Amino acid sequence: MRPRFNWKLRSRALELGARTLIMGVLNVTPDSFSDGGRFFEPQAAIARGLEMLDEGADILDIGGESTRPGAMAAAGQPAVSAEEELRRVLPVIEELLRRPEAVVSIDTNKARVARAAVEAGAEIANDVSGLRWDAEMAPTLAGLSCGVVLMHMRGRPAEWRTLPPLDNPVGLVSRELRAGAAAAVAAGIARERIVLDPGFGFGKSFDENYPLLARFNELHQLGFPLLAGVSRKSFIGRTLAENGSDAPPQERLYGSLAAMTATILKGAHLVRVHDVKSAVQAAKIADAILQNL
Repeated sequence: MRPRFNWKLRSRALELGARTLIMGVLNVTPDSFSDGGRFFEPQAAIARGLEMLDEGADILDIGGESTRPGAMAAAGQPAVSAEEELRRVLPVIEELLRRPEAVVSIDTNKARVARAAVEAGAEIANDVSGLRWDAEMAPTLAGLSCGVVLMHMRGRPAEWRTLPPLDNPVGLVSRELRAGAAAAVAAGIARERIVLDPGFGFGKSFDENYPLLARFNELHQLGFPLLAGVSRKSFIGRTLAENGSDAPPQERLYGSLAAMTATILKGAHLVRVHDVKSAVQAAKIADAILQNL
């Protein structure tokens, strides 16, 4: 049900499929939707990163710019410059890499940031734009020979509320991920370095995320490892709403674990989470079920 892959990174490879790998989210921003800037200061971010490693995170995904709705202009102008993004993330990356087991991913859509982070020791570049926002990103990552996560995003964050509804979210995401992966390979990024992410919540309305959950296994037809990031997403908050108010991000843990488990049972190789300890435990149970199918 879950195909095996050997994901080639910058200096090592990760086996994908034997068990679910846990990617811990570390937002070094003052305006993250999920934590409200709790880890904006370098020492707080470093402490949280070390805590996630101790809790069992296989990968730390470090980002210095929020992509929440309203954080970026519709025209694509970044709210955070490359210089500021690097000022935020590089000290954190460098300190966390003192731990020999740390595998770091840089969450960025800027080629300059990706290059500096990988040269500092990051193994993976995770681009929410799927290499589309910076023309230099694809050739930069091809030259760096690192792991690459290509995420599907429909529109830009400032445009999400005005996007027309989708009749077939799974079909659209599958087609556009296939095209994005083909473009990455054509640009010189080796297939064995690529992981695909359908981008739950990124340009999908609340209801459009559930077909992606229910039919996540169909994305295996693309022939790449799959990452699922459902943790604390707005569609979970809407489903858990009480008295007309969506559940806030900090009260979406159980819903997040339920959605995450669904993606694992449908074949996700990696899951991107905020609550590492809980996710590790839930993933162990889901993996045990997969091993007995």
